[in-house]
Amino acid sequence: MRSGNRTAAGTLASDRFVVYERKRGWAALDLRELWAYRELLYFLTWRDVLVRYKQAVLGVAWAVLQPFLTMIVFTVVFNRLLEVKSPDPNLPYEVFSFSGLLAWQFFAGALSRSGVSLVSNANLLTKVYFPRLVIPTSAVLAGLVDFVISFVILLAIMAVYGIAPTWHIVFLPLFVLLAIATSLAVSLWLSALNVLYRDVQYLIPFLVQLWMFVSPVIYPLDKIPAGAARIAFSLNPMTGVIGGFRWALLGQQFPGRYMWISIGVVVALLLGGLFYFKRMERVFADVV
Repeated sequence: MRSGNRTAAGTLASDRFVVYERKRGWAALDLRELWAYRELLYFLTWRDVLVRYKQAVLGVAWAVLQPFLTMIVFTVVFNRLLEVKSPDPNLPYEVFSFSGLLAWQFFAGALSRSGVSLVSNANLLTKVYFPRLVIPTSAVLAGLVDFVISFVILLAIMAVYGIAPTWHIVFLPLFVLLAIATSLAVSLWLSALNVLYRDVQYLIPFLVQLWMFVSPVIYPLDKIPAGAARIAFSLNPMTGVIGGFRWALLGQQFPGRYMWISIGVVVALLLGGLFYFKRMERVFADVV
């Protein structure tokens, strides 16, 4: 850092110039820098929300239609035709599937936006310095608007069927944080890889579609054979997220040890993603 002094109208002024240099090896995370740029994070998050619905005929109604129509398709195809049932005979499949979609739509939307976020904001990356972590993080947080709207719709559907949330709902914010952490963990890997290999942007839609079928969105966890198969299934971090949402909202059985396995995977993915993203951000401006 270099400083210099000059006078203007009899007043001594101080100008500071900050020089950022590339560092070799693994860089420290320095998450405090992200907090210092919290206003930029808020601006980019809100910008993503506005751009998504700008000049859209239905506007925010898309946040309602997408999970609602998906629930109808799941109910007709899987419940009525294939006879997939909810684990509780007193729990309508419509409520069961929508509660899973509540978490899944947030995760899927976050991956779709964050995975290409760095390339989409190439003009920012090449012109001004700021912590690059702000970009994928804002893309993840932008999905909270759709989440809140879908949550209200779920409460309305539950009211129609005469189902009241259990007292476990006080723990729902914790599972929302877990959903955010899961989305960010995967998004950091995808967004950084997409800068280097543009094929990733074509892989993301297929990955999201395939991932849904190995997550307990359509079917309950108890449909998976107990033992090694269920433990392997719980390595999917969304297993814990969706199971936690259903426990908090509907009083379904707590996933137990499978939840902790999923949380462990999320922590490992997030820490690994943060270090990998921080290591690769030095080349973003050169190759984006």
